[in-house]
Amino acid sequence: MTSKTWWKNAVGYQVYPRSFKDSNGDGIGDIRGIIEKLPYLKDLGIDFIWINPIYKSPNVDNGYDISDYESIEPEFGDLNEFKELLQKAHKIGIKVILDLVVNHTSDQHPWFIESKKGKNNPYRDYYLWADASPDKMPNDWKSFSGHSAWTYDKKSGQAYFHVFAAEQPDLNWKNPKVRKAIYKMIRWWLDLEIDGFRMDAISHIQKEPWDFKIKDNPWAPFMNVKGIDKYMSELRDIFNEYSVMTVGEASGVTSRKAINWTDPKRDGYINMIFELEQNVQEGQLGEQRIDPLGFKKVLARWQRDLADGGWNALYVENHDNPRINTVLGNETAQSAKAIAATYMLLCGTPFVYQGQELGMTNYPFTKPEQMDGLNTKKRFEEIIKQGHDPKEAMKIMSHWSRDNARTPMQWSSEINAGFSKGDPWLAINDNYKKINVEKELQDSHSILNFYKKLIALRKNESAFTDGDFELILDNDPNVFAYLRKNSEQEYLVISNLSDGKRTVTLPRKVVQNVWRTKLTNDNTLKISKNMTLQPYAVTVMEKIN
Repeated sequence: MTSKTWWKNAVGYQVYPRSFKDSNGDGIGDIRGIIEKLPYLKDLGIDFIWINPIYKSPNVDNGYDISDYESIEPEFGDLNEFKELLQKAHKIGIKVILDLVVNHTSDQHPWFIESKKGKNNPYRDYYLWADASPDKMPNDWKSFSGHSAWTYDKKSGQAYFHVFAAEQPDLNWKNPKVRKAIYKMIRWWLDLEIDGFRMDAISHIQKEPWDFKIKDNPWAPFMNVKGIDKYMSELRDIFNEYSVMTVGEASGVTSRKAINWTDPKRDGYINMIFELEQNVQEGQLGEQRIDPLGFKKVLARWQRDLADGGWNALYVENHDNPRINTVLGNETAQSAKAIAATYMLLCGTPFVYQGQELGMTNYPFTKPEQMDGLNTKKRFEEIIKQGHDPKEAMKIMSHWSRDNARTPMQWSSEINAGFSKGDPWLAINDNYKKINVEKELQDSHSILNFYKKLIALRKNESAFTDGDFELILDNDPNVFAYLRKNSEQEYLVISNLSDGKRTVTLPRKVVQNVWRTKLTNDNTLKISKNMTLQPYAVTVMEKIN
């Protein structure tokens, strides 16, 4: 592994700063809170942290609406505190990557404030404006909210385009001045010696012509559109100057296309991609779960399609999805461990989302006021109008809500889970007295200690970094089993991702070998032709003959 590809043998940790650790009692996590917990992260074994946006923002979308790219939002701290975080993290061997949000800005960004002043303003073309009327938008495209992607401006008789909220106008990447300003900002951060970026919504920066006709996918007009390669190549050339790590949130980039995005031999743009298709849902609204077979098939396809180049980013939780131990597991330590070993030993760079290593679960929301999502109250009223009673409406709205992942980190059994001495900005799950860092550190069989062993195993055994991937038991609906092997080692990972017993018939090439258990949540598991796995049992075994 060269110094330029350090991330291939690394494990990342996603910090959602608002909910990680509050140092000053205002109920909001901050930079000094992250600094305070660096020793915990080092002990966990992670190599880098990805920090969600800490830039100056009106917080319409929790920091993803940026009003100043080179300032820190005061509720998180200031630039000097960030520099201190960077210096202290680097001192103990932890790298730091930041969110890069350049598909759009806040409508409070100085560029947009100028842009709205009129058609002749020099910043008008920094955004995407088109002639419109109150009753007729430039086209019928929808934003990700399901509403029009246009907002009308009465003063100029035009509308501006936004794939997210109206308060997040999209930048015009076709304008060289916009790109020049963005690239200057990127270099500013890289010159501070951050270690890379997670690139938010990066596959949306190119748009189709306004007369593009949608056939089936409502977001096709702004999802990996032809011509994006010019911008991505320019970004790549900057990143290559600094030898940093880049991971793109790139919806619309399929597993087959991802190799062209991530393989340096093919002039790939970035190091890895967060793909969004593995959360294959089944069940009724309000009760959806991840289908284990769909989950397995998607992950296995990405493993195969990137086998000859490129690289995977591995994750099961982030700030936009519910807690995996609720929607794939059964909220026990057993299921949290099975899920962890299953995804973290695939080929790629694993990311752990804060609290995932504790087995944190969804929050039992009972009223809209407990939630923080955009348009929560409006969405609740819409569901009521569809004929659901308030209890059903809350269940439908909250079960897959991103707020489940944003409840504060559970550090201890003290008041407010040790997150804050003030009133937390979002409710803390009542199970914090059972699920918290302090308690799990003291329990050798805890989820947290399992993660520590798992991370160490992954980083110490080369087969998990550069070994081949081979799926076995391909069509079993609940068991995820695979081999990882290189010229020196071979490992078997087999897990039951269901709450029922499963008996499987293992192939001869597995049964004929002798295996030694390296990590498991069920010490009774032994390799045999007809092998029975208890609910959410997982074992990682090394071939010794």
